[in-house]
Amino acid sequence: MSNSAGLKAKLGLDVFKPGLEPHIVIRPGMEKDPRLKKAILVCPAGLYSENEKGEVVLTIDGCLECGTCRIACGTDVLDWNYPDGGTGVQFRFG
Repeated sequence: MSNSAGLKAKLGLDVFKPGLEPHIVIRPGMEKDPRLKKAILVCPAGLYSENEKGEVVLTIDGCLECGTCRIACGTDVLDWNYPDGGTGVQFRFG
């Protein structure tokens, strides 16, 4: 099994419990900011993508809460917080 396949298998064991509000939000009007496009490249969970309008969109389910997007993009474009207690990722190691 390759390292990539092994990583995907391990991540597949994790559970994500969404909260009432997403813990990461793209700040309004920042969807086309070039800094935000870094998140597409660096997010290990692949939660960022670009739509047909050239806007970066975020799908929060599956977030690993690693903070990589926050470091790469900065807080000018992302409002990043840890999820409320009892929500977010639950790591399961198999």
